[in-house]
Amino acid sequence: MSIPNKNKIDFLLLGRVLKTAKPYKGLFIWTLILAVVLAPVATIRPYLVQTMVDDYIFKNDLGGLYWMGVLFIGVLILSGILRYLFIYSSSLLGQNVIKDLRVRVFSHITSLRLTFFDNTPIGTSTTRTINDIETINSVFTQGVMTIIADLFTLFFVFALMMYSSWQLTLVCLTTIPFMIGASYVFKESVKKSYQKVRKQISKMNAFLQERISGMRIIQIFNAEEQELKKFGEINRAYTQANLNAIFAYAVFYPVVEIISATSLGLMVWWGARGVISSEISLGVLVAFPIYLSMLFRPIRMLADKFNTLQMGLVAAERVFTLLDTEDKIKDTGTIKAKDLDGHIRFDDVSFSYVLGQKVLKNVSFELKKGETMAIVGSTGSGKSTIINILNRFYPLTEGKITIDDVEIRDYELESLRSRIALVLQDVFLFSGSVIQNITLMDEEITREEVIDAAKTIGAHEFIMRLPGGYDFEVMERGATLSMGQRQLISFVRALVVDPDILILDEATSSIDPETESVIQHAIETLIEKRTSIIIAHRLSTIKHANQIMVLSQGEIMERGTHKELLRNQDGHYRQLYEMQFASTQKAAG
Repeated sequence: MSIPNKNKIDFLLLGRVLKTAKPYKGLFIWTLILAVVLAPVATIRPYLVQTMVDDYIFKNDLGGLYWMGVLFIGVLILSGILRYLFIYSSSLLGQNVIKDLRVRVFSHITSLRLTFFDNTPIGTSTTRTINDIETINSVFTQGVMTIIADLFTLFFVFALMMYSSWQLTLVCLTTIPFMIGASYVFKESVKKSYQKVRKQISKMNAFLQERISGMRIIQIFNAEEQELKKFGEINRAYTQANLNAIFAYAVFYPVVEIISATSLGLMVWWGARGVISSEISLGVLVAFPIYLSMLFRPIRMLADKFNTLQMGLVAAERVFTLLDTEDKIKDTGTIKAKDLDGHIRFDDVSFSYVLGQKVLKNVSFELKKGETMAIVGSTGSGKSTIINILNRFYPLTEGKITIDDVEIRDYELESLRSRIALVLQDVFLFSGSVIQNITLMDEEITREEVIDAAKTIGAHEFIMRLPGGYDFEVMERGATLSMGQRQLISFVRALVVDPDILILDEATSSIDPETESVIQHAIETLIEKRTSIIIAHRLSTIKHANQIMVLSQGEIMERGTHKELLRNQDGHYRQLYEMQFASTQKAAG
């Protein structure tokens, strides 16, 4: 639904941004008070100059002039202190708000289901969490508070000017319409430019995130020049957006100086006549240039600050759009999953990632406590989808899945996932120590438990050979470790939580034969006395599974033991097995 009143949208957004400061209500009110108090203190200085000229200098009252000078210096110091407190308080408020907002956004992102990450570039989410939230900070530091302070300053300056000489004030203000017009044109021009800047920086972040993460592929396929060309186009668009904003500034400030100089000229022309005719005092003529400077500076800066506020609101709209995204699994379960038997049942389950395109079609099977089921099939047959919906990474569309005769939707989501361990083919390791990657910063898991799990798996010796052992710093994505080493760490990660259900997603498909025996021992240790699901690429690793399920295009083609399935001469499993056996024989020969 479109809302025609754009200003209303801005004010609604502004209200929502200001609500984020609710936990810091006292600091917000204090900053607001400083903004109000700062205006009269700052604007009293030219009036003191006027008084010193008219009442003390021309009357040769040196004693009174001395005390007026002391008062002027005192006001100057007080103004400086108040401005310092105002700048510090508004910055502190902004930093506290964006600190909380970062946590809120990151917490929200981690709760979203995988569909969101399938459709959203990582760089876009990074921009929302870092750049856009940092821009929201300007709403407090350079936006609302400073605009309020400047508006109060304008009000007090205008009041003192009218009090001193209303005729001279009206003469000086004849240029104000030109100033307002120039400020409006500048505001609109910079607003459009900054919107393009935000859009282009989001594109650049997304591009860089993907290319740096996939640098190995770029270099393998010698695609550096092509990617550099793409980056050059994005960089040019980003630079041009910034240049458009710079051009607006380059035109606006000289125009403002011309308007200010014109106003000053009118003031001198009219004021000199007034002094000669004794209609205006010399003190007023001396003070008015200061008044004009204090009047035009906020007007000139208001346009820039209003743009800053607008850009903060544009960023806030993007952040709030992300926070309003309800693309998450609804956690309505009330049953805590604790000490599960692991009796899994799929009843007529169908699933689609995209509406109308079924990846699973009426899948039904039962896996009893402590049994191991292997799932085989070609790429795209639906093997990994079974894992995704069992872990509730995606919502089930049709059918029913139960664990221990309880629908998985009735379990609390966090408790359910805590009882299921998943080892993926592509092991993701974070920057940090080995032990941190195993525990994932869970303080309840002790170092002794990690070492015991590693010894059980057979990974302890390899970890101790690393410099620093369990404290060895793993680079991003485990780049300094081999595939087998990363896989062993993932097995320890799975065992240390003592899961009731274990899932292995092609955990040995990229392992060399020498490491495979160690990994196979780890798998046998892991699945012992646990309900296990193994997605297998190498059929030789699943011969001892209690049952093997063959999938093809989302449908179950066969199910049985290794021996039973081999008896079927025309079966899918026998064909897969013979193809692998033939390729193995050929490689050996």
